[in-house]
Amino acid sequence: MELGLYTFADVDPNAADKGAEARRRLTNLLEEIELADQVGLDVFGLGEHHRPDYAASAPAVILAAAAARTSRIRLTSAVTVLSSDEPVRVFQQFATLDVLSNGRAEIMAGRGSFIESFPLFGQSLDDYDQLFAEKLDLLLALRDNERVTWSGALRAPIDDRGVYPRPLQDPLPLWIAVGGTPQSVARAGALGLPMALAIIGGEPERFAPLFQLYREAARRSGQDPSKLKSSINVHGFIADTTQEAADQFYGPQAEVMNRIGRERGWGPTNRTHFDRAISPTGNLFLGDPETVARKIVAHQKLFDIDRFLLQMAIGPMPHDRILRGIELYGTKVVPLVREMLAEQHSS
Repeated sequence: MELGLYTFADVDPNAADKGAEARRRLTNLLEEIELADQVGLDVFGLGEHHRPDYAASAPAVILAAAAARTSRIRLTSAVTVLSSDEPVRVFQQFATLDVLSNGRAEIMAGRGSFIESFPLFGQSLDDYDQLFAEKLDLLLALRDNERVTWSGALRAPIDDRGVYPRPLQDPLPLWIAVGGTPQSVARAGALGLPMALAIIGGEPERFAPLFQLYREAARRSGQDPSKLKSSINVHGFIADTTQEAADQFYGPQAEVMNRIGRERGWGPTNRTHFDRAISPTGNLFLGDPETVARKIVAHQKLFDIDRFLLQMAIGPMPHDRILRGIELYGTKVVPLVREMLAEQHSS
């Protein structure tokens, strides 16, 4: 199983000098990705957002900078909001990243859990589902063919045009990111594409039927089960002790969840909710290295996943604590997970 990190590059939305704030966060972010590479993590993902509280509106640009400072870690969007983007440019950007990184680029495409990009790029929310379906179809055509002929209802057709550069990887890895919508899960399975499921609330166990749906949809569509891959993307934090992890993560995580909650009509979170979420059956993967490792292994067994991505850099989490969490993740959690999975496989 691959183990990695993802983030949205949170910034202070109320900073007086937004350029300086973005520079601070992105400078720190590159240091975090470099450390993740050094301590042996497998994947680093960066999510596209178009809001004042996040600095990663152009993940491919940041990941290209990270490619120059790393040697082995895979670099992926998490996610690319494909519905409001242009598939040709998405493919070209990540093909370029793949060349620059010597074959380490991936695309994680999704419909987007925020809607700011739709009016920004002149797309109608009335076309929310059709936009994603058409653009995914085009992106797959671009990935699979050097010269493309394609037509759809919401974009001008392409008539036998070449798209360059071509990536080193053939095909360029493309994951479908889902948030729990059964139709999205079934589509990923029917296409035989890897699926990344975000779990940011509730008990993870209730998502198990979605993985069953994914594999059943693939089987019904004649996809090769051995080629299916799946991941969970979750929130959490690692520190030297579980108490430290909880005390350090609660404030930043609660600030972000309450800010988003006010926009979406959720009730406010509190420490009682948080303590429930960090229990063995909760959605937060938080604690000392052994606690987190055991929870990862338990959920690998529950879902039969191939990848696990953790979001630790949330809200105003201090950079030095993020670096310590990354160090513990790579040097302590990863070896423990590998050892536990090997024991589980041999028993």
